[in-house]
Amino acid sequence: MSATSVSPATTDRRVPRAVTVSAWLVPVMVLAQFALIAVVPVAIALIGALTRVGDRSVRAAAALVAVAFAVPLTVWLVRPDGAQSLSKDIHPVFVALLVAASAALVTAIHRPRRR
Repeated sequence: MSATSVSPATTDRRVPRAVTVSAWLVPVMVLAQFALIAVVPVAIALIGALTRVGDRSVRAAAALVAVAFAVPLTVWLVRPDGAQSLSKDIHPVFVALLVAASAALVTAIHRPRRR
């Protein structure tokens, strides 16, 4: 019998690639004025982190990104005099909070893990 050698990088991937890509896409899409479409990577990052990642800091950072996105989205949906798009209605402070939360998620994803 022969033992097969599998590299640890392929078997020990703790954060799915979809979560990592979504963490990078959220601030890019918000800054590029595609804030409403950014709901897709926010949802992917949150669901992927909560279901597939065991690291608490990644899960907490993904939840922070989701909350930072949900607040301006809710304000935009509830206001009767809001702009036609979320990108035009979102306050710059919320943009900064969303970018900072996404940076925290990216940092949590890429930090070294203890075994």
